[in-house]
Amino acid sequence: MSSAFEVRGGNRLKGEIIPQGAKNEALQIISAVMLTPEKVTVHNIPDIVDVNLLIELLGDAGVKIHRISRDVCEFQADNIDLDYLQSPEFKKKSGRLRGSVMIAGPLLSRFGRAFIPKPGGDKIGRRRLDTHIIGFEKLGARFVYDSDDNYFRLEAEGGLKGTYMLLDEPSVTGTANIVMAAVLAEGTTTIYNAACEPYLQQLCKMLNSMGANISGVGSNLLTIEGVPNLKGCEHTMLPDMIEIGSFIGLAAMTQSEITIKNAGVDSLGIIPEKFRQLGIQLEIRGNDIYIPSQESYEIQTFLDGSILTISDHPWPGFTPDLLSIVLVVATQAKGSVMVHQKMFESRLFFVDKLIDMGAQIVLCDPHRAVVIGLGRQHSLRGITMSSPDIRAGVSLLIAALSAEGKSTIQNIDQIDRGYQYIDERLRNLGADIKRV
Repeated sequence: MSSAFEVRGGNRLKGEIIPQGAKNEALQIISAVMLTPEKVTVHNIPDIVDVNLLIELLGDAGVKIHRISRDVCEFQADNIDLDYLQSPEFKKKSGRLRGSVMIAGPLLSRFGRAFIPKPGGDKIGRRRLDTHIIGFEKLGARFVYDSDDNYFRLEAEGGLKGTYMLLDEPSVTGTANIVMAAVLAEGTTTIYNAACEPYLQQLCKMLNSMGANISGVGSNLLTIEGVPNLKGCEHTMLPDMIEIGSFIGLAAMTQSEITIKNAGVDSLGIIPEKFRQLGIQLEIRGNDIYIPSQESYEIQTFLDGSILTISDHPWPGFTPDLLSIVLVVATQAKGSVMVHQKMFESRLFFVDKLIDMGAQIVLCDPHRAVVIGLGRQHSLRGITMSSPDIRAGVSLLIAALSAEGKSTIQNIDQIDRGYQYIDERLRNLGADIKRV
């Protein structure tokens, strides 16, 4: 039986919290160590299930792993066991982890073959792998689907060749995978409509420090001049902006005074502004974010007085991962907001749990929900609920911490996949939360 969180809400929290390293960056950075036989040292690794599984998978494939501490690790991929990557054990293990698709680019680039399981992970609608596979094919890889094994096999016998490509969607993992495949390809690769999230900028900076030649970093047009090989490097990951957004929302909902330390403020883009639109006060102090205790917060309207809409968009727009947090935080604001989840269907279905807790939300369709803020006139009520995906799980946790009475959140393995020691860190701020 999987564990659950038991939460008694209503406490005001206080103190400092340090965000973990970025989960989405970690999966790319750790896959990139396969591109060189030299040693790569990575700092600020989040100690979470998805990342630890990927590290374990690389170890099984022959990468030498030396974990200096929980957040610092040395990798050396000088003796990869390519036969293991075709074994049933690898297929089974990699099928459990969505991030395992990220090692395909480096393997294809360096060894001319790679294997991709059909993806597992979240229940937030379809997540296609087409962008990855089409990108590899354009670089000259041959692609075979093995329906018996539910498996994709990629081969590039004569090596990969640079080319121009226009991606059909600015997929972050797709762009990252194609970039890792292109750095060692022969000639020049140009990727238009590339994702330009901070995670991807970090990957490109890391690859350039290893001797790659990537220009256009931070824009949606990347140019990659292939090089014959890459060397080792040291890389420090950004703090997790989704966690930072979650903590801002948590502070507002629970009327808490919280300082988020080392928040990587320069990489947060539009995130602080979106929380300000919900009426949340926050001060940027150097690299920290200070959220004062607020009795109430009022959702802004657009200048013409119409209802605020907050929607997701590829970077530098607002990340879809924080929309569920915005939705929860809006339940106790004054005013109304329309939350429009464009990029994934069925990610809003967790609102039924919030409605059970007493929130006023109209779910219009799988993509849109209108939240009518209660303005703290009624507290949410504690209930028993289950977490459908990582981000909804933390949104429900925030709701529970602000609710009256006891809540039980089941299926918290989903939360553990993305947030390290979350219960312990919240207890340090004064939250009444225990793992049962």
